[in-house]
Amino acid sequence: MSRVSIRTLLLGLALGLVLAPRPVLATPPTLKDFFRNPERAGFAISPDGKYLSWVAPYENRLNVFVRPLAGGTETRVTAETARDISGYFWKGDRILYVKDFGGDENFHVVSVDLAGKDLKDLTPGDKLRAEMVDVLEDDDQFVLLSHNRRDARVSDVYRVDVKTGKESQVAQNPGNITGWMTDHAGRLRVATTTDGVNTSLLYREKEQDPFKPILTTNFKESVSPLLFTFDDKRLYVSSNRGRDKAAIFEFDPATAKEGKLIFEHPEVDVEGLAYSRKRKVLEAATFTTWKEQRHFLDPEAKAMFEKVQAQLPGYEVTFSANNKAEDKFIVSTTSDRTRGSRYLFDKATGKLTLLGEVSPWLKEQDLAEMKPVTYISRDGLTIHGYLTLPNGKAAQGLPVVVNPHGGPWARDTWRFNPEVQFLASRGYAVFQMNFRGSTGYGRKFWETSFKQWGGTMQDDITDGVYWLVKQGIADPKRVAIYGGSYGGYATLAGVTLTPDLYAAAVDYVGVSNLFTFLNTIPPYWKPFLDMMHEMVGDPEKDKARMEATSPVFLADRIKTPLLIAQGAKDPRVNKAESDQMVEALRKRGVEVEYLVKDNEGHGFHNEENRFAFYGAMEQFLGKHLKP
Repeated sequence: MSRVSIRTLLLGLALGLVLAPRPVLATPPTLKDFFRNPERAGFAISPDGKYLSWVAPYENRLNVFVRPLAGGTETRVTAETARDISGYFWKGDRILYVKDFGGDENFHVVSVDLAGKDLKDLTPGDKLRAEMVDVLEDDDQFVLLSHNRRDARVSDVYRVDVKTGKESQVAQNPGNITGWMTDHAGRLRVATTTDGVNTSLLYREKEQDPFKPILTTNFKESVSPLLFTFDDKRLYVSSNRGRDKAAIFEFDPATAKEGKLIFEHPEVDVEGLAYSRKRKVLEAATFTTWKEQRHFLDPEAKAMFEKVQAQLPGYEVTFSANNKAEDKFIVSTTSDRTRGSRYLFDKATGKLTLLGEVSPWLKEQDLAEMKPVTYISRDGLTIHGYLTLPNGKAAQGLPVVVNPHGGPWARDTWRFNPEVQFLASRGYAVFQMNFRGSTGYGRKFWETSFKQWGGTMQDDITDGVYWLVKQGIADPKRVAIYGGSYGGYATLAGVTLTPDLYAAAVDYVGVSNLFTFLNTIPPYWKPFLDMMHEMVGDPEKDKARMEATSPVFLADRIKTPLLIAQGAKDPRVNKAESDQMVEALRKRGVEVEYLVKDNEGHGFHNEENRFAFYGAMEQFLGKHLKP
């Protein structure tokens, strides 16, 4: 028996063991239970340790609330009613938060005092996109922000007064800088540039010195600076230079070479590094196998984690926020079946205090388990994925929703996913796969995806469906495909390139035409256009292949019922991508459901729009898959 067939046999046996059915619910949670805003989430502690903050609904939008850490009256600090707040952080006695407008991703940074007064947009301007460079933890008055007001294609760096909004330029972008980094004192000393294909690392000893290039690599090699060493003389980087899997190294700017190896993993990339700002030590390297994991580098951090983990058995535990003194922490618990709870941890006493559950109306015992699986592609690659079975159902003859992830240079991981749980609660098995090109599995696996949209990347998804059918898990007549962004492209590719495979399809903000997609990318992606041509395709050199894999040109092959959803202000996948697909189908007299939201962008963020989309999906899949 061949190696592949032995592996397949073992996988089939393993599935029979680990995917025994859980009891079915008499009354499953409602659609709104899965997609409503959390009761409370995003907890943080003020730098001085005196206040607790979180986000909670106000007028159906997530806003920031604050109360004394010791307990007392809570105050609503923000009053955003158009869209949820995208993120927030503390700055002295003020809250800074991030907002965009109708999903256009032109994010602004807004400052407000703890009473909800003195509101100030720190980055005003039409079609301006701002990002935080450094919150400057030791300075209560200023932050470092970057924005593209001067030139829509690139961002300059400014020191901004959080109370007055007055800004002064710290660095002007010459036109090719795509990222900035400070040292521990908040001095701007590292930048990265691109010429479209090659990436350069720029460095300077002092903030008043000019930046000088110290290293240039092709975009396929990455030396990504994470933070400075604590003496501010060297860097810690995640690097895959001269190797397949990225690892954490100490890096010397004087020689531009990786030095001491901090941590590597034989199977996956290592890209994250946690540290203590107060104690000036590295605490843990983070990586993802089938779920997120950590390798401790500091005994004190390991002991604290193990103390908390012992009090919260059975959950993934994360220290998600802390005060400046690092004696008070926010602890988050999660799993595949719950958004979890949030706790306040007192380091001195070891006491955990429950702050609240994120979605208390969802009971984890009622939800479905997500199990890691693997299968072999037609050309011999091992593809990792996840399978979630509906409760009360054996792994046999099930209706299945195939759910390829977006990106495409991203990955799925083991976690709570409201879409997956919603679909499982409606009687569907949900199948997710990290097709070639998914990140975290090394350079070779990533590079095999180049110019393979609609090619071997799609074959990996198709092969996963065949595997499910061969295992007896999927009913071959009741398989649907659903995805967003690149997953939306994979959905359209699935129903055009393999028109007999799927019984229903849902495309969510997906690409339909590779030519128009590349021609309508947002201006701040322009520096990466040459790289996109190498990874997706060059409209001139690869014209024939791109035409053969653009679903809009293959619309005459579609016989699968199709639902398309699109945000009108999407800056990444322009609305025209969905419009032209719908037009091509309707010209043939093919019925296609089309849901457009004028106040959304790349995905639906407002609660009522989520309800509308998933409600339409539930009816659509129920009609065509009959769970």
